[in-house]
Amino acid sequence: MANGTPDRPPARRPGGRNARVRAQILAATVELVARDGIAGFRYEEVAEFAGVHKTSVYRNWPDREELVVEALLRYAEDLASIADTGDIHRDLADFLLALAGGLETPFGRTLEQALQPARQSPAVQAALGRILDQRVAAMRRRVDAAVHRGELPPVDSSFLGEMISGPVHLIVNRGVRPFTRADAERIVGVVLAGLRATTPSA
Repeated sequence: MANGTPDRPPARRPGGRNARVRAQILAATVELVARDGIAGFRYEEVAEFAGVHKTSVYRNWPDREELVVEALLRYAEDLASIADTGDIHRDLADFLLALAGGLETPFGRTLEQALQPARQSPAVQAALGRILDQRVAAMRRRVDAAVHRGELPPVDSSFLGEMISGPVHLIVNRGVRPFTRADAERIVGVVLAGLRATTPSA
């Protein structure tokens, strides 16, 4: 070249087109599984639903099951977090609101459907197990921090998580009315008051 520098291919930007295509395919997979269930999911529909060429699907995920598993894990990441503002009541109420919102998304419906059938492939069962483990671990970290700071008496974090999240699933899945902050505040208030009242004082 005239400036003496050798020709080089243009630098690939982080992400780029392939990252966008992969994101489109994963989002389409979640919506299709939410619509048809894992058993009814048709690999051949993904490209059309995502608006990409079918070779993009086959090249990135030669195996149908690998695509389903990655979609489940990818879209579960945000549902496993619980903030720590120092106010356990507020943080748990915010968690319930986020959980309710997540259950109303295509991914939330996918999880609900996937958890129902008893017969899932080992790979899908493992992915669902990882998702649930992430949520349990996040709850344990937040509850342990609250116990350490004296916000809560010693408590089984798994039990606490089940007690506060059960009503959310019931309200959202029944679809009778929206889940509100008032619902979240009431649930957390009743459960925490019960824990404090039934824990023997030192």
